[in-house]
Amino acid sequence: MNEKFHMNMTQHHPLSYRAEKGVVLFIALIALVVMSLAAVALIRSVDTNTLIAGNLGFKQSATISADSGVETAITWLNANQASLTTNNTGNGYYAIYSTTPKTLADASSKLATGAGITAGTDNSGNTISYIIERMCKNTGASNSANCLFGPPGEDTNAFSNCDASNPCLNAAASDSLMYRVTVKVTGPKNTVSYTQAFVY
Repeated sequence: MNEKFHMNMTQHHPLSYRAEKGVVLFIALIALVVMSLAAVALIRSVDTNTLIAGNLGFKQSATISADSGVETAITWLNANQASLTTNNTGNGYYAIYSTTPKTLADASSKLATGAGITAGTDNSGNTISYIIERMCKNTGASNSANCLFGPPGEDTNAFSNCDASNPCLNAAASDSLMYRVTVKVTGPKNTVSYTQAFVY
């Protein structure tokens, strides 16, 4: 009697094929980590750009608010033309100029007033202060020996309207005495802006 033996053959995969499955998983995890780091870097970049744009906005707002300080100073000059030969530090006015107007503005300035401004602070949260300096070396009457003069005024609605009928505090009939207005604006997030304007 012939006996036939049947062998049940099982196909075995080489060891290297089984090892490859682990390598693919490892590479996928590395790719996932790299993509996560890229996403974090992108988010931080967007946050930085937003912060920079916000800071530029605060700076621009502070610079625009400085106009209120200049306008307040011009209004004060118009109202006090008879007493501009001496210092009036309580109102931020100096009959002589300083070589360090920024330091002077920090030390003794006057708060701006006007529409939308309460106690020197406007609706944007900017605190506006200013000083006025007459561009003269000495107090007293102005003259060409110690004061700076600008061209004659042409706008009859402006403070610069100096002519024969309105000589502007002892200035020559053809000249206009100059004043320097330094405005300091302190805004949100420690924003500080200085602006200067000459009026005559």
